[in-house]
Formats: sequence, C-alpha cells, structure tokens
Amino acid sequence: MEKEAMKAELCRILNKIGALKFGAFKLTSGKVSPYYIDLRIVPSFPDAFQRICDLYVKLIKKDIGVDNLDRIAGIPTAGIPLASLTAYHLKKPFLYIRPTERLHGRERRVEGILLPGNRVLLMDDLITSGGSLRRAAEAIRTEGGVVTDALVLLDREEGGKENLAKDNVKLHYLLTTSEAAYKLCEIGAITEDQLDVILKQVKRK
Repeated sequence: MEKEAMKAELCRILNKIGALKFGAFKLTSGKVSPYYIDLRIVPSFPDAFQRICDLYVKLIKKDIGVDNLDRIAGIPTAGIPLASLTAYHLKKPFLYIRPTERLHGRERRVEGILLPGNRVLLMDDLITSGGSLRRAAEAIRTEGGVVTDALVLLDREEGGKENLAKDNVKLHYLLTTSEAAYKLCEIGAITEDQLDVILKQVKRK
C-alpha cells in the first residue's frame, strides 16, 4: 500500500509541474514518441525536486542498501541534478559520466574520484532503450569501478530494463509509464484517448 501511495503522489507531482506532453518527440534513443515526460524541469520546482529525491533515497535504502554502494553517478544531463542531490542526502560521493571523453585535461569520461573496486549506483531521470545507462556502466567498469544497479524515476517500458540485464545491471525505478498513465487518467489529468496513445507506445517496444 505504501508503494502505491508513493506512485500516486509522484503522479500528482508530475501533473502539477506539467511534465507530460503530447505530440511527436524524438528521444535520445532515436525513437519517435507520441508523448514525452519532461523530467528536466523537476529542479525548477524546489518542492517537487526535494520530494522526488526523498523518494529516491527511500527506494535506495529499501531495495539496494546504502552500505552496498560507494558512489552515485549521474547521467548527463537530466540525471545529474537528481543524482547529486540524492548523493548529498545519503552522504555518498558524486560522479558524473560524460557522453564522450574530454579532449583536454584528464581526458576521462568519468568526472570525480573513482577508486578501483568502488561500487557505483547509476542514476538517470528515465530509461527508454537503456543505451545511455549501458554506456555509462561500460565507462565506470573501464576505469575499475563496479556497476550492478541503476535507478531511474520513470521506466518507459521500451526494452531498457531487459537491455541493462544483458550487462548484468539491475534496473530500479519509482514508476513505469503504464502506472503513470493509468493513475493520471484516474485523476482526470489525461483522457482515455491519451491513455490509449501511451499504452500503444509501450506495447510497440
């Protein structure tokens, strides 16, 4: 019941800040989607930002275990503010992973202090195909870190969870697209036609 209440609260927050948009959106994965949940705007709403990070912290403590991780890494760009605030609350060192290596300075993809054997939790706003998280896991492992878990706010249910599993990374999430769609429809935030649009996209994976 507690988990259902959390999901309902999260949907109310996303509705309040106007995160859900309908149209034609090209995603990072290259797919075109008829809807978009813009989680990049979350830090522009301090109360929502704080509450969502509180929910991240609860999930980490319950499902992963604070003692089972040494570092938290954010995926640019949307994952960085979420991961940094979460790391601050858990008193864990923060890293972020560049999409490509720097061509100057240390010429590394991983920014921050990463020691061999450090267990790193990857964090992003959402997952579609999982490409960004898989590349981040590879970068961490290349520099001697250990990655077994990734955490997102939203699983778009388009193959990302399964793709991460191929790299031995377990996906944790606060909410799935289907759960969000049904709850938003229940509270009248979207119509049944819009619900169908979202569910059809999920089934197309």
